[in-house]
Amino acid sequence: MWQGDRSVVSLLVRDMNRKRTLISDAFKVKKSRVGTELFGAVDNGEGTTDIKSTLEHLMALFPRKLFNDALPPIVLKHQLYSIHSDKTQVDRELNKLREGGEVLMFQLGFDTEAFGLVFALDYKTKVIRGEDGRETQATVERFLEKVVSSCMDLSFTKDKMLKEFLFTDAEITQLVKSGVLTVRDAGSWWLSIPNSGKFTKYLIQGRKAVLGMVKKSKYSEVLQAELQERRTTSHVKFHMKYHIHDIVGAELVDSIPTTSGTMLRFVDC
Repeated sequence: MWQGDRSVVSLLVRDMNRKRTLISDAFKVKKSRVGTELFGAVDNGEGTTDIKSTLEHLMALFPRKLFNDALPPIVLKHQLYSIHSDKTQVDRELNKLREGGEVLMFQLGFDTEAFGLVFALDYKTKVIRGEDGRETQATVERFLEKVVSSCMDLSFTKDKMLKEFLFTDAEITQLVKSGVLTVRDAGSWWLSIPNSGKFTKYLIQGRKAVLGMVKKSKYSEVLQAELQERRTTSHVKFHMKYHIHDIVGAELVDSIPTTSGTMLRFVDC
């Protein structure tokens, strides 16, 4: 009788261990797929964050024709967070791209937390094309070579411009006139993207319109796939996906996985 009981117990233990293994494996699969719940996730196959590929993916949504191809494709830093959940890792990888001179970052002005990202080559190409034949061309080209190519600063003081980079007051005025610098406060300037005012206007306008669409939905929530297919008003100039990356990354909506797909819920501040 005891031998029989021991056999039964042994079988039960083995069965329980097998079930634990199956449950553990199931959770491991879900955990490794967390990123797929994020909108347009990009994985380099090694389980690490591939920020450059993500930037290229987002920049493909940028409406070049809307700006007559005069602007470099612009991505908002927080849009990366709509794709990759680990913000620390995103920031770390982004800094590597900036340190390597591949990506430039700009303070966009309408929000202290709003930063624009542009590939350095695209930025320089558009700026040089816009300066062709202008009196400011030589000064701007020197600025691109001497400052933009070697410095990660988002803003510059007058002291630094004069003493470290050796620009004169008159040349600084030329840089502001050309749009590569914009006034931050008395005696300092932000690095800027020439002619980007319309981009900012359309972004804010479209964000407000898309958030309104979410808020007016039943229970102030809508499936992401449904929102992507909705007809938009004239206030929405950008690709709907571009705006969705914006509102998700800026945490203006909650992104909730459901059996029907990702649900976007308006965040009432």
